[in-house]
Amino acid sequence: MLSNSHFFAGAGTRRGRCAQFPVWQLILLALGLPLTSGETPFDTKPDFIKTCRFDDPKFIACSTDSVQGLFDKLVTGIEGLEHVGTIDPMKISKIRILQGDGPVSVNASLSKVVVTGFSSTKVVRNVVSNKDYGWETHIRLPKMRLEGNYHMQGRILVIPLNGHGKCWFEPSGMDIIMRTTTTLYQKNGHVFYNVTATKVDYTISGLRLHMGNLFEGVKVLEDSTNQYLNDNWRPVSEALKPIIAKTIEDILLAIMQNIFNQIPADYFVQDLPRES
Repeated sequence: MLSNSHFFAGAGTRRGRCAQFPVWQLILLALGLPLTSGETPFDTKPDFIKTCRFDDPKFIACSTDSVQGLFDKLVTGIEGLEHVGTIDPMKISKIRILQGDGPVSVNASLSKVVVTGFSSTKVVRNVVSNKDYGWETHIRLPKMRLEGNYHMQGRILVIPLNGHGKCWFEPSGMDIIMRTTTTLYQKNGHVFYNVTATKVDYTISGLRLHMGNLFEGVKVLEDSTNQYLNDNWRPVSEALKPIIAKTIEDILLAIMQNIFNQIPADYFVQDLPRES
């Protein structure tokens, strides 16, 4: 995450010119990435953000619309936040899964993961606390699909699983509650959110999945195992819930930290407190 250091103009020796840049800008220069100076993309409020006030009786409705606008814009990507990418499709290089308690005991990893479905996100309600400035967001997602390559050893319910290959998971009718913890800080004349944690809970109305090349390619076992997991999707989904919730939490935390490190919080809530 980039620091809030500033660019300092000046002249002098080569060493002196290097000293003009904070550390993160020196890293960008070493990688051959461009630097920008002067105005940033968010020196003025983007049109897709709706600004709300705590003292407005319709604050919750306003805040809900504002977050919906942010989600809608993330479908195609936000200029100035190209490093965040889009949320549909969303590409993740690797997800590590370690679960040793309860009905699931797996040591697994997913790689080259593509997540789709977030373009249909409906923000039902967004409530921002006027005490600790965290928020609780209720999201409805008709269908999400996760595809990638897996390596797995362990068990789900009574089924031993051992394999590697292609897989996909498709939960449907998702109702997600996301609780976000944050603190406030000031930078460049604005108030910003420092997003420190997310906690996700959810319910679903259906789950389909498939894991290829289970049991070293024994097709009969592979097909019967996938059939069993799909036929018993309710207990399977409950067993997998801690894993899926943690995956969603990690994804959303990374996205929000990137977004709110760049876009001022006072664009969303105008009357956030400021240091005197």
